[in-house]
Amino acid sequence: MTDTPAVVEPSNGGYPATFTFDPPEKVANWRPLVNWLLAIPHYAVLYALRILGEVIAVISWFAIVFTGKLPESFANIQSMWMRYELRVYPFAAFMREEYPPFAFTMSPSDHGEDARSTVEFRPELTDRNRLTVGFRLILVIPHVIVLVLLGIAAAVVALIGFFAVLFTGRWPTGLRDFVLNVYRWYLRVQTYFLLLTDEYPPFQLS
Repeated sequence: MTDTPAVVEPSNGGYPATFTFDPPEKVANWRPLVNWLLAIPHYAVLYALRILGEVIAVISWFAIVFTGKLPESFANIQSMWMRYELRVYPFAAFMREEYPPFAFTMSPSDHGEDARSTVEFRPELTDRNRLTVGFRLILVIPHVIVLVLLGIAAAVVALIGFFAVLFTGRWPTGLRDFVLNVYRWYLRVQTYFLLLTDEYPPFQLS
């Protein structure tokens, strides 16, 4: 049995952060029962990466406001953190069987450590918009509100997916794509909030 074609990142106006995921046609029926448990080591790593990423975000804010530049090393760390997240989330959501790699490559370009997911960034390092960076915490609020609502919807969809996979071994395609698109929205908002770009994220579920 062959896998379905990759879920290709839909057009989002060329936003400088993209996520693609190549889903298997089927996963073992027992995966919804254990994947969340198997993902615990990755969540421990993500906890540490989140603390590091938030500290880097604060330092980045001061660096950009005062110099108009984002240090490349900061962009690389944030890219690694977000890429790591989006390798773990589909596994925890029992969309795949392969265990995500403990990969910490710090680069905006995805080096392909994970065969099923690709997360690419195009960070802006110079000529930054200091005004929008200065008010970034306020500017991102509308997206945070939408993401909270989408997160609730995704949780309901994941519950339906849980029973679908448990009994059939398949995520319903439309429901799976909805959850993946919520991940994509989250990625774009995080990229903006963590100051990798000054391009405002589109209000677009794709």
